[in-house]
Amino acid sequence: MNSKEKYTTIHYRNYLGLDKILDAQHLRSEEVDGEAAHEEMLFIIVHQVYELWFKQIIHELQSVLVMFDQDRVDEKSIGTCISRLNRVIEIQKLLVAQIVVIETITPLDFLDFRNHLFPASGFQSFQFRMFENTLGLPADARLTYNGCPYFSVFSEENQEKLQEVESKGTLFDAMVSWLERTPFLNVGDFDFLEQYKKAVSNMITKEQNAIKGSPYLDDHEVEMRLKMLGTQDTYFQSVLDEEKHNELIANGTLRMSYKATMAALLINLYRDEPLLHLPYKLLTCFIEMDDALTTWRYRHAQMVQRMLGNKVGTGGSSGFAYLNETAIKHPIFKDLHNISTLLIPRSELPELPKEIKEQLGFFYSSKENQSL
Repeated sequence: MNSKEKYTTIHYRNYLGLDKILDAQHLRSEEVDGEAAHEEMLFIIVHQVYELWFKQIIHELQSVLVMFDQDRVDEKSIGTCISRLNRVIEIQKLLVAQIVVIETITPLDFLDFRNHLFPASGFQSFQFRMFENTLGLPADARLTYNGCPYFSVFSEENQEKLQEVESKGTLFDAMVSWLERTPFLNVGDFDFLEQYKKAVSNMITKEQNAIKGSPYLDDHEVEMRLKMLGTQDTYFQSVLDEEKHNELIANGTLRMSYKATMAALLINLYRDEPLLHLPYKLLTCFIEMDDALTTWRYRHAQMVQRMLGNKVGTGGSSGFAYLNETAIKHPIFKDLHNISTLLIPRSELPELPKEIKEQLGFFYSSKENQSL
């Protein structure tokens, strides 16, 4: 093929495969009843668009996993990872927005073709399960589907693909491994955890004294505010005591290792240091993806309740009740949300040693500056 043919034989329609895409809407109401239910076209197209976006999301997440699949992540890759994960977040916003479009179908109009959907169901979306698995939703944390494993609705081949994602390592696993390799937790004489413990103790003591010494609070209010403040034995305990942290992992309350949690805490506390800007943004991406997925689950559940009330789903699930519960029980990066509990004011942060601060910043000698 010469260069002229190379650039003249492709056509917009062929490049995008529009003949296949635009011929993929087959209304069962028309095929079975001989008369098309008008709203079925929108129902099909919205769900087909969902599947296209799921494909793009998986494409982005798998590329990020490749960059993390090594002993040392190239710092230059972090910016690329953040860009691609931000793209996923923007796509997730579209997924939520599409629910508004499908809600233009009224419940009565939906009944014109709903009987043709049985036993098809969104639970049978293989790509959505790949999305969840790639992020890192563990199988043992999932709600069962009619008492069966979530993957039971898929072919053996697709079941193997889903289990392969779990066994090869997820984005959650990659994040934990990356955090565990974070330096600066212990450098020379600086022990971040010990310094953090002291800072927490000082902060709590100062706040307790301020509450007790307030002339505007009566005894009951003082007692209530002290309970709200907490102590080192309450919400800080999982950080100040590694054994307690591991107990919470064992009972399923936490997932991230102790070392990874310490690293995430350090990154959040010292995020203003130049070298920690990108790591902080990366952790924020994980949180925002989780939030967006939870928002989608809630909106999906609300849409189903609006359309069906308390009817059973076409796939045989409890419908709204099941979907609503997944929004509550299926967060993936909740350990990163928990970091907010452990934050302390900037005014209470332990001062970093000069050598660490220089490693985290952009420092040049006067001689180097002259040569720039």
